[in-house]
Amino acid sequence: MPVIEGKFFSINHERFHIKGVTYGTFQPDGNGVQFPCIEKVENDFRKMSETGINAIRTYTIPSRAILDMANVFGIKVMIGLPWEQHLTFLDSRKSRRQIIGKIRSYVEHCHAHPAILCYTIGNEIPASIVRWYGERKIRNFLRKIYFEVKNADPEALVTYVNYPTTEYLELPFLDFYCFNVYLESKEKLSSYLSRLHNLVGDKPLVLTEIGLDSLRNGKDRQAEILNWQLRTTFEKGCAGAFVFSWTDEWWRGGMSIEDWDFGLVDRTGNPKPSLETVRKVYDQIPYVAENQWPKFSIVVCSHNGASTIKDTLDACTKLEYPDYEVIVGQPTCS
Repeated sequence: MPVIEGKFFSINHERFHIKGVTYGTFQPDGNGVQFPCIEKVENDFRKMSETGINAIRTYTIPSRAILDMANVFGIKVMIGLPWEQHLTFLDSRKSRRQIIGKIRSYVEHCHAHPAILCYTIGNEIPASIVRWYGERKIRNFLRKIYFEVKNADPEALVTYVNYPTTEYLELPFLDFYCFNVYLESKEKLSSYLSRLHNLVGDKPLVLTEIGLDSLRNGKDRQAEILNWQLRTTFEKGCAGAFVFSWTDEWWRGGMSIEDWDFGLVDRTGNPKPSLETVRKVYDQIPYVAENQWPKFSIVVCSHNGASTIKDTLDACTKLEYPDYEVIVGQPTCS
């Protein structure tokens, strides 16, 4: 299971940078399942793995078979827990109990699977809903959902996906923070990420949706924008990102959405230029290896530090940087 170390994630004591893509939602089949057949899922996961993608974000609950397939390809899954968050869900005790019951059943279905990255307890509760009920009531209800998930799957990480118009919604109980951010200016994205880091403090920050519609902007423009969106995200210290989306297929509100194309592949599975762009960027995360990075020195001052110096030096050797030295010094007393 992933764990949090400072502003980043770790798996088996190794830094894990989330290099993700969103997956779905898809048109439901005859049984109401909102994922492709397992053969297509396997093909998609294989292509993702070849692209350097190590995580997907879903908006509906994947089957155990899909989680198993993700595990085969080394892909972690951010599982979205769907519920009626775009309605006035706090109007009755019955609706609140039903939501909590759904959440519990979803998590029990996925419980402790090794492919799980985390659960998301919501996605962009509309600003109008937050204003209607007030921040406190929304926060208290999300806290209940958070602890319901923790009770059902204690080792799992839990988050909520926010967006700029409700950035004031403070949820300090979350394990880490997520935002969907669509900005088409590098300077504005860089500035806004600095603001988000100030808001979230010492916990990891993940961008859970970034991207561009290739239908209106063109496929080459989509690749160009994704290149600096991803690089800026990681340069500004985010723990990861999810490109929206893997495919142009998108099912929402009971219908197939045909008037936008955010995918890295089109509806027939053919790759766009943006797929190669994402592959190159993810291959270079967290830094561009071919750059001439300056050498720097880590100076460790130690006085009677025999009990801790080994741990300190071991930590220094884990830095992901191509050229540095460690100097250990003992202060002198005059």
